[in-house]
Amino acid sequence: MDALVDVRDMKKIYNPGENEVHALDGVSLQITKGEFVAIIGQSGSGKSTLMNMLGCLDVPTSGEYYLDGRDVSGLGDDELSTIRNEEIGFIFQGFNLIPNLTALENVELPLIYRKVPAAKRHELAVESLKKVGLENRMDHKPAEMSGGQQQRVAIARALAAKPPVILADEPTGNLDSKSSIEIMRILKELHEDGRTVILITHDTGIAESAKRIIRIMDGKIEADYMNPNVKEYGGAQKA
Repeated sequence: MDALVDVRDMKKIYNPGENEVHALDGVSLQITKGEFVAIIGQSGSGKSTLMNMLGCLDVPTSGEYYLDGRDVSGLGDDELSTIRNEEIGFIFQGFNLIPNLTALENVELPLIYRKVPAAKRHELAVESLKKVGLENRMDHKPAEMSGGQQQRVAIARALAAKPPVILADEPTGNLDSKSSIEIMRILKELHEDGRTVILITHDTGIAESAKRIIRIMDGKIEADYMNPNVKEYGGAQKA
């Protein structure tokens, strides 16, 4: 099966010269369509840099990155912006919602950038909010919702345009344990629906939700293995 994400010998060097830092040092990996992958590493491991590369938020110093068959490693800012808007649904630790917009309006916003007609935007946003269980909170603004609800709005926003890749960067980092469990349940359901989910985390417990776990340390992939505690589909096995 062709890889949806194909990274080849990727390097990212900050401060080239005497004090250079090799944030990524020859990373190669492939992720196929429909996988649920956790990339785990501690602060300074390179996982955030890798996330920025996978999300087309930055470009590598060297190496290649093919996203859905297209080499995106050498694209300019405008082209990368288009790729981000069309190919990747982002879920961030900080939610990144617009305070003065309702949940529905927040979810519709990226669709406006994609020039989706108003009626279709509304339909897709409502569908996404229903999928995350917020059909009764669509008219609420972020300040009127709990952290867990705000993160569900962020997930709905990531889903609305039906991008090939869902990239979740520490999606439970600002949440209590109950809300964290709920968010991970939603991500697993997305995987079961056939979505490709890439989860970036420092939390081993959160990473255990994924079928495949990639550990990164000092800018290199230290381990890449299938999680024996998770079925191919359907989430964690019951004890």
